[in-house]
Amino acid sequence: MMLSWKQLILLSFIGCLGGELLLQGPVFIREPSNSIFPVGSEDKKITLNCEARGNPSPHYRWQLNGSDINLSMEYRYKLNGGNLVVINPNRNWDTGSYQCFATNSLGTIVSREAKLQFAYLENFKTKMRSTVSVREGQGVVLLCGPPPHSGELSYAWIFNEYPSFVEEDSRRFVSQETGHLYIAKVEPSDVGNYTCVVTSTVTNARVLGSPTPLVLRSDGVMGEYEPKIEVQFPETLPAAKGATVKLECFALGNPVPQINWRRSDGLPFSSKIKLRKFNGVLEIPNFQQEDTGSYECIAENSRGSNVARGRLTYYAKPHWVQLIKDVEIAVEDSLFWECRASGKPKPSYRWLKNGEALVLEERIQIENGALTISNLNVTDSGMFQCIAENKHGLVYSSAELKVVASAPDFSKTPMKKLIQVQVGSMVSLDCKPRASPKPLCSWKKGDMIIQENERISFLKDGGLKIANVTKADVGTYTCIAENQFGKANGTTHLVVTEPTRITLAPSNMDVSVGESVILPCQVQHDPLLDIMFTWYFNGALTDFKKDGSHFEKVGGSSSGDLMIRNIQLKHSGKYVCMVQTGVDSVSSAADLIVRGSPGPPENVKVDEITDTTAQLSWKEGTDNHSPVISYSVQARTPFSVGWQTATTVPEVPPSEVSGGGGSRSELVITWDPVPEELQNGEGFGYVVAFRPLGVTNWIQTVVTSPDTPRYVFRNESIMPFSLYEVKVGVYNNKGEGPFSPVTTVFSAEEEPTIAPSQVSANSLSSSEIEVSWDTIPWKLSNGHLLGYEVRYWNNGEEESSSKVKVAGNETSARLRGLKSNLAYYTAVRAYNSAGAGPFSTTVNATTKKTPPSQPPGNVVWNATDTKVLLNWEQVKAMENESEVTGYKVFYRTSSQNNVQVLNTNKTSAELLLPIKEDYIIEVKATTDGGDGASSEQIRIPRITNMDARGSTSAISNVHAVSSYIPVVLFFVVNALW
Repeated sequence: MMLSWKQLILLSFIGCLGGELLLQGPVFIREPSNSIFPVGSEDKKITLNCEARGNPSPHYRWQLNGSDINLSMEYRYKLNGGNLVVINPNRNWDTGSYQCFATNSLGTIVSREAKLQFAYLENFKTKMRSTVSVREGQGVVLLCGPPPHSGELSYAWIFNEYPSFVEEDSRRFVSQETGHLYIAKVEPSDVGNYTCVVTSTVTNARVLGSPTPLVLRSDGVMGEYEPKIEVQFPETLPAAKGATVKLECFALGNPVPQINWRRSDGLPFSSKIKLRKFNGVLEIPNFQQEDTGSYECIAENSRGSNVARGRLTYYAKPHWVQLIKDVEIAVEDSLFWECRASGKPKPSYRWLKNGEALVLEERIQIENGALTISNLNVTDSGMFQCIAENKHGLVYSSAELKVVASAPDFSKTPMKKLIQVQVGSMVSLDCKPRASPKPLCSWKKGDMIIQENERISFLKDGGLKIANVTKADVGTYTCIAENQFGKANGTTHLVVTEPTRITLAPSNMDVSVGESVILPCQVQHDPLLDIMFTWYFNGALTDFKKDGSHFEKVGGSSSGDLMIRNIQLKHSGKYVCMVQTGVDSVSSAADLIVRGSPGPPENVKVDEITDTTAQLSWKEGTDNHSPVISYSVQARTPFSVGWQTATTVPEVPPSEVSGGGGSRSELVITWDPVPEELQNGEGFGYVVAFRPLGVTNWIQTVVTSPDTPRYVFRNESIMPFSLYEVKVGVYNNKGEGPFSPVTTVFSAEEEPTIAPSQVSANSLSSSEIEVSWDTIPWKLSNGHLLGYEVRYWNNGEEESSSKVKVAGNETSARLRGLKSNLAYYTAVRAYNSAGAGPFSTTVNATTKKTPPSQPPGNVVWNATDTKVLLNWEQVKAMENESEVTGYKVFYRTSSQNNVQVLNTNKTSAELLLPIKEDYIIEVKATTDGGDGASSEQIRIPRITNMDARGSTSAISNVHAVSSYIPVVLFFVVNALW
């Protein structure tokens, strides 16, 4: 049904008018479904359901195989609401696909297709069947040949006469695909008449064919032969998602073949697969994509085997992933509607508008199932349907497109009459009239048009945003909304107030029972705003009427002070003062501690009474925020006047309870033993209690020795470096005393299980080797890694090895005091308080040869007032000494201890020294094995004339100098040899 422009515009405006008339396009509640009508049924009609809701109420029409049904033929069709009643259905006229069309003033939708089929089963032809003659041991197939029919059938065979039916087993098989009877190996007992029975599963009608006689031939017995598969499934069989798939397989043969199944890809069958009829049927319920593939039926006997193969392929009807939904869009806007469905093969898409194929044009396009309509106009309104289809089925998704056109209207979305904000805040003024298309919005403050600036901006939805609000922003704001259909105004009044501040807040207090206090709560607020004070005690609102004997609100209009009279222990807790205005709220909290006398001891027990003593025990009561200093025990007898203070002797628990460490699977608990004078009797000992952190029950043991300071609990269940709660109590022959306070200790750590990696050894000199390694992986949850142990030995004498230890963060160690020119072997392991881990692989390094024992000889010097020239004889290393690689010149002033060093690889050096005091100089040869012997010291006296000379024999007296003179070093490197 096509609507005019005026009708569509009228409908659009009506839909916007206050909800007085809510129009709705038709939506299916029930759709027709596939039906099978049994021919010959006593019921002379069939009903195809169709019902839709909508406003106005929809009316209906039907199509059969794409052509309209003439509903005026009342003797054949009747419309009951939207349901189609077919009277006296006829398979020649009424078979086919039916669709229901529901229409109201907003458009038309079409239902899914529903197929109507007729189930019937005719009789067999009456002609007699020929006798089948076979040898004993031979296989045979008796054909059924069902009569004309429609609808699903089932098959059975009668042997000789009803009701003797053929029983299926590994030798006899009735195919539900062909209806034939298969006998793998005929035996004499099989001789007789066989009648095929065909039953319609729809109508339950049953017909019998003519008997087929089976006789044995007289020319001998059939010999053995390999299986011949007579019943097999197609090479390719499509199967629907969720369907139950049945594959048949049966073979003739002598001996009777055994049937087995497998997947060609070798994968095992899933647990849902069932084998039925003596393995003649493979059944796969709830078929899914993972069930696809090639299946094999293997028939085998002692004469051989045969295989039938077939492939199951997967298909799925379209199933919606994304439906389209009703949409209301303004004229001139664009529509993007996307529907998506899954299925195999992949579905294709088409669109209907008001039950007819959608006509595409330049502004109406469909791509990959998505519909796009640009520059909408009211004639585009209507009922749309997206259809996803593949060769196995199709699905419909329906929705209504309303293209609306209306002038701006604030009646349903009025602007706020008053908005209150604080100075310095940000405020957004909404302007959201109903309008189609979206209106253009402009703003005025009073009569002044508002322009955007650094504080004022226009929002995309038409609103106005003002940042960093000031008192100057107070006023009436008007939003003017306009589109091509009209204009409307909305106003709001903006009030700007000063923020509320607490000027005197409550503070934490510590008071005693019976006192009275005031918790202050005073504020500074904007006079335009009403203010309200509320108090919360431990999260609950204070009820001043209910608690009026203790709580009272005092102060003026800007004060909400809380007075608490005659404070009791129950008044301890957190107090919050909440100050609220119409614009903001602030709060402040304080903790009030009320101290009072301690509560009574709990669980007081008399454990033992003698002629002169009584053993008492109790648990601490509440201390009411004041630690208990001591306990007073009073007693009375029938002969005493009132209660009398009793003489008491406490029993003292151990102090300094601690622990930790030990070996794997150990919990070590330590304490300071109780002195003998506090043991209060014979048989003194300790009760040690412990439990994993978070566990309720304690494990207890007794230590009988009063001098013992520790207890070690060993159990393989103890996790390394886990927390335990421990306490230690005391007892003697009189009974048990108190426990120490509960403390926490760690169980023993687990020793490292990984050896260090990347271990290397490097010779530094004739007496030192440096060993380095990478740290082992370590988590803090395993405990504390104390360090590493380096073990070393020489000449393979591992039994006499030495060791050094370094801290846990070190990754190298220096071995000192070693013999020269000797191979040393070394390995590294990590350790903690539980022990050491495994050693690394062994590495080795050889110490250097010893440095030369010969010192540089004949050191000659020549000095001026600015420099010193030195020369000496070359040092020759012996065979068992390290080769000379250079020389070091050590020098200092006679008045200083700081020695300067000059390195050179020649037998001379030039020192730029201001010779204003005495210098002491010596020379050593350098080698890989260290520094050699030192030359004799040279003393160069302070220069009084222009130059001087000397040698190692020219040592003069030292003259002290009171100041340090900096020197500049300069040397020229020449080849040493």
